[in-house]
This record gives sequence, structure tokens and C-alpha cells, in this order.
Amino acid sequence: MGRTACGQLGSLVLGQQMHCSTVKHGLESHTFVRTSLIHMYGMVKDVAKATQLFEEITKPELVAWNTIIDCHICCGKSKEALDLSLKMLRSGIKPDEATLLATLSACSALGSLDFGRGVHSCIGKTSIRHITSVNNSLIDMYAKCGAVEEAYQTFNNMKSKNIISWNTMILGLAAHGHANEALALFQKVLQESFEKPNDITFLGVLCACSHGGMVDEGRRYFDMMIKDYHIKPNVKHYGGMVDILGRAGLVEEAYQLIMSMPMECNAIVWRTLLAACRLHGNVQLGEKVRKHLFVLEPNHSSDYVLLANMYASVGQWNEVLRVRKSMQNKGVEKPEPGNSFIGIPPTKRLRV
Repeated sequence: MGRTACGQLGSLVLGQQMHCSTVKHGLESHTFVRTSLIHMYGMVKDVAKATQLFEEITKPELVAWNTIIDCHICCGKSKEALDLSLKMLRSGIKPDEATLLATLSACSALGSLDFGRGVHSCIGKTSIRHITSVNNSLIDMYAKCGAVEEAYQTFNNMKSKNIISWNTMILGLAAHGHANEALALFQKVLQESFEKPNDITFLGVLCACSHGGMVDEGRRYFDMMIKDYHIKPNVKHYGGMVDILGRAGLVEEAYQLIMSMPMECNAIVWRTLLAACRLHGNVQLGEKVRKHLFVLEPNHSSDYVLLANMYASVGQWNEVLRVRKSMQNKGVEKPEPGNSFIGIPPTKRLRV
């Protein structure tokens, strides 16, 4: 328990001291102690040490495998986590719910649809296929890999759904532009489900409104969340409304909404508004927004790029040069374009 606390506190030094203590007392080889040490090092992001401890186990049991897989996922090493999952299966260890949830999480992070389908195939042959949390992870994996129809099929086949199931499907539909279908599913939550919508549900709804260009609906759902369900909006909800208004060109209204927020606005929401100012050529407001960003994150490269592009969109080339010069003087590098391979599933209209 002490080692777990060390990990949660991120105290590598204290954790190492506890590790030394286990060695001193001859406890390091004890299965429970070794697994706890692996977990602790994973929590403090020392994946190399965690891996070393794991590899020293002659015949690791399921808990040790789950711990090291989860450790790699927490440290952003999803590919290595999948490799470990395969290695575990080849060693003859039978996965449990925790293994499958971790593996599906790695598939979601990597967009590894084929691997995720393989996991789903394995699940379908066991009693685990009826576990709600596993099905929720499958929905999330399929949605994040772009296979929205497979996500929806999994959702429909579930014997038991909770609010996480509904939220995951609504967010998946919304993120892929199926705004009407996402809102239709939300209506089912209100009319047919025994589950009450929560703050995550309304994030999905606002995301759908944003992708669908539904300004009036966005305002209505935002008000519904507060007045009918007494959910206090957080910065993400305000960010969703800023995105809805900004995409529609209502950048001044979006700015006033930010200024009325009961909490401090973060850089992500300000950046969303700056992008909207660039899109709609509102230089005056864009400059005002940039001042707020300068206080929060003065050297974020994306802000300089957005600002330069905004000036370029209205032909203010001297200002473009000034922004680029400022980037050079401050040593801010333009972000490198990313490369990715995307598998695009067949496009069919979803029936909700």
C-alpha cells in the first residue's frame, strides 16, 4: 500500500527508498511485492525500471502481465503494450477483463482496428462478452478507429447498458460528423433509458451540435443542462459552446461567453476562439484573444501560426512577417506536420 501511495504522489525518490527496503528485507522476489513495485515505477513513468523488474520474474502470472501492460499504456507506449499482450497470449496465460480493457485502450490510442477486431473476436467466445465495461471499451475502440458502424452494432447488441455506454456512443457519433444520429440517440436517453444524462452526455451533445452547425440547438441543450438537470458546466462545456459559436462566425458572442465564465478560461478554449477569428477574418478580436493566450502560454507555436494565417487571410503581409520574425527571435519553431495512415470504412447512413 505504501508503494502504491508513492506512485500516486509521483515521488520517485521515496519509491526507490521503499524498493531498497524490500531488497534489504529479502522481500523483492515476493510476487505481490514485485508486482507492486512494477506498478509504482509505472505510476512515476519509469517504464524502463518497471520492465526490468517484470523481466526478472521467471514465470509471471496474470496480475504481473496486467500490471506491466497497464504501465506501458500509462506511459504512452501503446505499441509496446500490444506487443506485451501478444507475448502474454503466446505464453499460454488466459486474459481476464483487466487485460482486455487495457489492450482495447492501447488499440484505441493507436487506431489499431485490426488488432481491436481480433480482441473482439476473442471476447465473443467467452462469457466476458456480456460484461458492460468490456463492451463500452469495444465501442470506444471502434469509434476512435473510425469504424462507427461496428461501434453502433456493438452498442445495439449489448444486453445491459449504463450511462457510459450511451455517452461513448453519442461521443463516437458526434466526433465522426453524425450529428443528427448523435442527437437522436440523446433523445433515446431522455425518453427510453433508465439512465440520467450527466456532464459527459452533454459534452457529446455539444460536440454534435458543433459538427452539425446547430447553433440554436447548442444554446438550447446548454440551457437544458443547467436548468433541467442542474449540471454545473465546466470549462469543457464552455469550450464546446465557444466552438459552436465560433464555427458559425459568432465570434463576438463567443468572446462574451468566455468573459462571463465563472472559472478561469484555459488556453485550449482561447485557442479555439483564435482559430475561429482566423477562419472568419476577425483580426481585431483575434489580436485581443492572442493577448490572453500570451499570458497563459506565451510561446505556443500554434498560436503564432494561427495569428500569421489570420493576417494572411486579410492580406496584412507586414503583420505576417512581424509574427514570423517574433517566432524566430523567441526560438519558437513551427510545428512539424504529422503523417498518418487512415483506414476509411464504408460510408453508410446510421439508423438510430
